[in-house]
Amino acid sequence: MSCLPALAGVCPTHHQVRRDIVILTESTLIVAGADTHADTIHVAAISMTGAAVKDREFPTTRSGYAAAIKFLTSLGQVERIGVEGTASYGAGFTRALIAAGIEVVEVTRAVKSTRRLKGKSDPLDAYSAARTALAGGGLAAPKDDATAGLRALHIARRSAVKHRTAAINQLKAMLVSAPDEVREKYCRLTIFRLIEAIARCRPDTQNEPWAQSVLTAAKMLAQRVQFLEAQAETLEAQIDALVTDANPGLRAAYGVGADTAAQLLITAGANPHRLHSEAAFAALCGVAPVPASSGKTTRHRLSRSGDRAANNALHRIALVRLSHHQPTKDYAQRQLVNGHSRSKMEVLRKLKRAIAREIFKLLTRQIAVPEYTDLRPARQAKNITLTAVANHFGVWPAVISRIERGRQRDDTFADTYRNWLKAA
Repeated sequence: MSCLPALAGVCPTHHQVRRDIVILTESTLIVAGADTHADTIHVAAISMTGAAVKDREFPTTRSGYAAAIKFLTSLGQVERIGVEGTASYGAGFTRALIAAGIEVVEVTRAVKSTRRLKGKSDPLDAYSAARTALAGGGLAAPKDDATAGLRALHIARRSAVKHRTAAINQLKAMLVSAPDEVREKYCRLTIFRLIEAIARCRPDTQNEPWAQSVLTAAKMLAQRVQFLEAQAETLEAQIDALVTDANPGLRAAYGVGADTAAQLLITAGANPHRLHSEAAFAALCGVAPVPASSGKTTRHRLSRSGDRAANNALHRIALVRLSHHQPTKDYAQRQLVNGHSRSKMEVLRKLKRAIAREIFKLLTRQIAVPEYTDLRPARQAKNITLTAVANHFGVWPAVISRIERGRQRDDTFADTYRNWLKAA
């Protein structure tokens, strides 16, 4: 047996060599990568210098995840693992890795130009993910499972609303070529009354067979609209409850409804540590200003990158505030009058950037939300009707009712209303 190079002229024994090899193996650090698919995952390990160690494919089952983790840990101590698609095909493997105490980072798939040069296969993609995790650039923490249920409800509601709109458009187009007596009967009705009326109609009262067919199809579409509307309302109620429980401060912000709050929570992933800074969150939402200056013109425009769904949520908040929030109206008017902005789009850009700054604080901090539950008992104790309150403040009774039930937030108005009730 040949001995290893000795220290101070001492030749180690066979048992010492085996012990040194075991210690060396246990202290070996590796970085891993995973290429995920619907039925399989391919994992690969590299050394801390980037050299390929070994790779293998496993099924996307619990036993497959356990075997993959055992395979990686047998090669050395896993420093971190880069996983593609941690919120899709790699969601189950990511949960298994986190449960095993292994650091997981999300890596983006290789760009097409790189794949054209180096080729594409599952082992190549897995090694690419590992080297990206080793380099440390362009990484992100995987999203928490806390928003998985919220994401599912949000997708279902968006689908219901989308198909409801499509059914309404089909119904309205169908009535254009309907028989004259049918078209004249329903053409002047609002959408809500039109849906109700057609859903209750009797197609067999028509004399012409083709007229019966048209009215039958219209009735099916109207009933479909009612069904989808009921689904959307049920899903929205569940989304509202989850959002309010997860982040009451965000839900209480002016102009932030259940749908927009859900989208912002999904974008953030319920992981405040993923949002490194307020500027990073603005870039994530696509509202970071981009220089668009030329010559003597100095201006900025909105970014076209980022999460477009989150950008749409901020856009809706901005539109609501521009329509109903007096401080926002005053701000927009000052910007236009004083020449700080050249157009309404410039004002909207600045406003969305300011809203992103506000939303970032709400996502990363716990904000105390004032309760409105005392308003209705206080009003009822003094036998004051909703109509009397509405007449006094010059608003609709429905507004007072929504504020009392916490369905609409206006802290300034709520304080004024509370003080008025005490003095009444």
